[in-house]
Amino acid sequence: MDSYVIQVNGHGDHSPVLDVHLNTNGNSLSLGKVKGRKPRWAVRASEMSKKTFNPVRAIVDSMKVEPNPKKAMISLSLGDPTVFGNLPTNDEVTQAMKEVLDSGRYNGYAPSVGYKSCREAVAAYYNCPEAPLQAQDVILTSGCSQAIELALAVLANPGQNILVPRPGFSLYKTLALSMGIEVKLYNLLPEKSWEIDLKHLESLVDEKTACLIVNNPSNPCGSVFSKSHLQKILAVASRQCVPILADEIYGDMVFADCKYEPIATLSTNVPILSCGGLAKRWLVPGWRMGWILIHDRRDIFGNEIRDGLLRLSQRILGPCTIVQGALEHILDRTPPEFYHNTLSILKSNADLCYAALSAIPGLQPVQPAGAMYLMVGIEMEHFPEFENDVEFTERLISEQSVFCLPATCFEYPNFFRVVITVPEEMILEACSRIQEFCEMHYQGAEGAQDMECDK
Repeated sequence: MDSYVIQVNGHGDHSPVLDVHLNTNGNSLSLGKVKGRKPRWAVRASEMSKKTFNPVRAIVDSMKVEPNPKKAMISLSLGDPTVFGNLPTNDEVTQAMKEVLDSGRYNGYAPSVGYKSCREAVAAYYNCPEAPLQAQDVILTSGCSQAIELALAVLANPGQNILVPRPGFSLYKTLALSMGIEVKLYNLLPEKSWEIDLKHLESLVDEKTACLIVNNPSNPCGSVFSKSHLQKILAVASRQCVPILADEIYGDMVFADCKYEPIATLSTNVPILSCGGLAKRWLVPGWRMGWILIHDRRDIFGNEIRDGLLRLSQRILGPCTIVQGALEHILDRTPPEFYHNTLSILKSNADLCYAALSAIPGLQPVQPAGAMYLMVGIEMEHFPEFENDVEFTERLISEQSVFCLPATCFEYPNFFRVVITVPEEMILEACSRIQEFCEMHYQGAEGAQDMECDK
């Protein structure tokens, strides 16, 4: 048996640290002792993993409650439009995927930022004179969630802070805290259809503020900002020199009496990373196709941010290549009536739900203008047996088998969120059960006072 010793020598005062003995017959390999270290198992989760926290999962998983076995479960909690099968994607979308799969041309690796032809297709789709786009302004991502993650990662360092809406999508906080970024919550105003409290927003800005997240149309509120309100938001960002991360995954998903304005079309001087994707408007969230649109007409981001996004995209090689190959076909050939029909169903459900819940004493729904949700305020003083919205929604499950998300999940207690993508008959049945539940537990001013005394 031939044996060799590979010695890694130290420098200066350092001793050799490792002897490796190799058997050239290939039968054995042994490592000598590492000096000063007694081998032992010590596998620990990383600090990043320990900082990663999803408030929705934490709250929902802690709701140890069984639905009423006498009533079929109606879930109004999950923002996935495919769950009940009543909102299928368009045939053109499906056909595009079939053709790409059959072609066999998209089975390999793509560039980390996506195929250039696919980025050109996205740029052409969203390009307009007010906010011009070219292929180099587009980065394709694995869903809008990864777009948001990359945008946050390129704009903020550990120790900095970001401004996040309250109520707002929980992922912003989940991602930021895992990266060591502080979250500052700015208020939305339910009495003003969830407009931003601009004074409160501006008061939160300091020298460590890395970006402002604007979600329009909104999850969880179903609100859509007017052009004038968006201009006021941009004025704050411009005064404070804070870039905007625009979560516009529900862009164009607004009801007929409303108009969607991409925020980048209203500003020439505030740099914006707009995040979107196929998930909601095309009703294919599982296909994981998202994008970042870089709007930087004053060259404030410059090469710094663009190069940073490129490097970050190289950590994982982008979204599914099959979906990339179908992207141009999907964007160009999906018929307008598909979008119109989807929005008609959503608006009809929103109107039914809003009207039904408005008639229930103790509830204060806020009329949505787009997206897939509406928020409902709970007048907790009229439901004194419940401590908070979490307990209210738990009991709604156990008594009526209706599951709505408590808005504590979105940092906004004493509200709950309703998803309006379910079939119409299910919306009506759910609202009927919610009415029965509220009538059972509602206490007028006098009754509520008595309950407080009993406590």
